[in-house]
Amino acid sequence: MPRPEPDTDIAATPGAAAVPALLDHARALTNPVLRSVIDRLVPPMDTVAAYHFGWIDAHGNPAEGDGGKAVRPLLALLAAEAAGASAETGLPGAVAVELVHNFSLLHDDLMDGDEKRRHRDTVWKLYGPAQAVLVGDALFALAGELLLERGTPESARAARRLNAATRRLIDGQAQDIAYEHRERVSVAECLQMEGNKTGALLACACSVGAVLGGAGDEAADALERYGLHLGLAFQAVDDVLGIWGEPAVTGKQAWSDLRQRKKSLPVCAALAADGRASAELAQMLAADAKRTDDRKSDAENGFDEEEFAARAALIEEAGGRRWTQEEAHRQHESALASLDEVKMPDEIRERFVALADFVVVRRH
Repeated sequence: MPRPEPDTDIAATPGAAAVPALLDHARALTNPVLRSVIDRLVPPMDTVAAYHFGWIDAHGNPAEGDGGKAVRPLLALLAAEAAGASAETGLPGAVAVELVHNFSLLHDDLMDGDEKRRHRDTVWKLYGPAQAVLVGDALFALAGELLLERGTPESARAARRLNAATRRLIDGQAQDIAYEHRERVSVAECLQMEGNKTGALLACACSVGAVLGGAGDEAADALERYGLHLGLAFQAVDDVLGIWGEPAVTGKQAWSDLRQRKKSLPVCAALAADGRASAELAQMLAADAKRTDDRKSDAENGFDEEEFAARAALIEEAGGRRWTQEEAHRQHESALASLDEVKMPDEIRERFVALADFVVVRRH
């Protein structure tokens, strides 16, 4: 029996107030288009990309893997509806943003040395660094190709916004890497980096969807601000999970961000605080920088689990964890305030609000 086509109106989804249902529906709309775009790649890049998206396992067999949260595609589809168009109108933007996001994941995993993503080997670990670079580059190229195919003024405006957001994303990754080798990074610097690395693409998803839906620049910019603040809230939660998240839930190692010497928000906030815990943490991180050789493993560098646990405890004692959780809520409130600048149907606004709420209470 053939499967029914998904309803293209997000607002019409049964039980759409539940964000997991919204995300599932966004996947149902975007995945067929995403698969058709990936089919354009030559072997073995098509196979490598299919593995990365969770469509096949390491042996090439069909899989029902976790292809990601689908937050960015959902934002693009909702933004198209906020502009008065159908969700389907925002599909090229939803898929293009998802392609750029996964381009960044493929490269980030390689640069960070992450061996696991979504509870599976990362692409560079399974297929090698060259394939991770090539497939990431290919996804980036496909994103622009997809947006410009229709040749409309709206698609050209959307492509310009996507290119600007991608440059900011790359800026953020460069800042993130540079900060790993600094003893101190200010909270303001960290927020700027995270606004680039995470916020820019979530902001872009909103504005691209709105532009494709026919919105003017004023409305698109307001939705972009919603996405930026949502991205900063998202990253603040991610920073907490990057230190204190449960590996069985996050799919990453315990103390993941501490292992990578990341100057995430909890670390920066803790270092900026006064008191014994902050001073002791600063001394530890300064000593770590001198004893760490990036070419060696944690064990070879003399780090063990107790040491990472000790650093996490000092960050918490200095207030870094609490400050970051509070910042997530501040960014959440700013995101909701941005929605007040856009005239849209009440049911669409409710879904934007529900998604913002979802971001600050997630566990993975």
